[in-house]
Parts: sequence; C-alpha cells; structure tokens
Amino acid sequence: MSSYKATFQRFHKAFNSGDARLIAATIDEVFHPDVIFHAPVPTDVTGTQALKEVWTVLLSAFPDIHVEVEDVIAEGDRLVSRHTVTGTHQGEFRGLPPTGRSVAYNEIFVYRFANGRIVELWGVVDILTQLRQLGAVPS
Repeated sequence: MSSYKATFQRFHKAFNSGDARLIAATIDEVFHPDVIFHAPVPTDVTGTQALKEVWTVLLSAFPDIHVEVEDVIAEGDRLVSRHTVTGTHQGEFRGLPPTGRSVAYNEIFVYRFANGRIVELWGVVDILTQLRQLGAVPS
C-alpha cells in the first residue's frame, strides 16, 4: 500500500512541475498504457494518450496550475485522493478565450493499481465551479 502512495506522490509532483515533457514521461511510467479513464475527457483518444492530452490542455490554459492534495487514502488495490486545483486562465480553454481570471475548484480521483501501475481511474471534477469562475456560466 505504501508503494501506491509513493507512486501517487511521484506523479503528483510531476503534475505540479508545469513541465509537459516530465508529465508525459511520468504518465508513461506510472499508468498502464491502456489505463481506463472514467472522467470527463474532451478527446476521442484513450489510455495514457488521453491523460497526456488532458494535461496539455490544462497547461496551455492554466500555465500556473497547481494541484494541492487535501487527502490520500489507500486500501487494497485502490488509492483515493482529494485535491484543490488553482490556476490563472491564460490560454484558450473549452472554447473560452483567456480571461485572466483565477480558478479554485475541487476534484476527487480513485486509482486502481495492478502490478505496480495504475490501470483504472475514476474522476469527479467540479467543472461547474470552474466554468462559473471563468464567467462561462452564470453564478
């Protein structure tokens, strides 16, 4: 179980680096190539390529994105993490031109491990709060 937390900390550190190449390399190391991704993904690709595309979009829209871990719970073959995500909207995102607005929203992910890698994940992201903060939907 502690190895799951170490794996989580490794990719979380990469995600907060702002370095797209490091993030992509870490995704390839930590996630199974055919990882099943149960989350709203604005792309037609699957597996690790979907995760890489999500991070490419996030980094171009929010270059200062930061994911603060609030909780990590591991049991059996699963790890659950709860985060607060912050960033400044400096690039196109979901069809919205940059607004310069700050966002702060919550997300929860459940990761399933097999053979030391993440093979499946579920994500619940508070996109409504994010879009309200960007002015895309009324408060």
